[in-house]
Order: sequence, then structure tokens, then C-alpha cells
Amino acid sequence: MNQNSKFTNWRKSSRSSGGDNCVEVASTGGPGGVVGVRDSKQRGGGPVLEFSSSEWRAFVDAVKDGEYDLS
Repeated sequence: MNQNSKFTNWRKSSRSSGGDNCVEVASTGGPGGVVGVRDSKQRGGGPVLEFSSSEWRAFVDAVKDGEYDLS
């Protein structure tokens, strides 16, 4: 099975500026689903990183808390 085919509703961040540094995110749906992340420049043909929903939530929460801010 194509790794991309198990994910639905690929989307880019609403904060994407339309440049070349974008990723797309999708999920397999449902509680406990898997979250996929891919490079938008690959037009769906590149590799997909997979995270459990709890791993993805921890990452998103860390971003919101500023843990990855460079300043």
C-alpha cells in the first residue's frame, strides 16, 4: 500500500506563507489514529513521517508553549 493512501484530508498550515518550506499533515482518523507529516514540495510522492496521536499532541502542545522558539 502506498504510504500516503492511508491518510485523508492532507492540509497545510493556515500560517503557511506559500513558500517552499511547508509541510502537510493528515490523519487516519478516529481516536488513537496515526498522524502523517510530509513535505509539500514532493507533491504526495515523498516519504511520510508517522506519529501516534499522543506524540503529535505532545509536539503541538510544546510548540504552543514556545518550547521550540529560537529567540
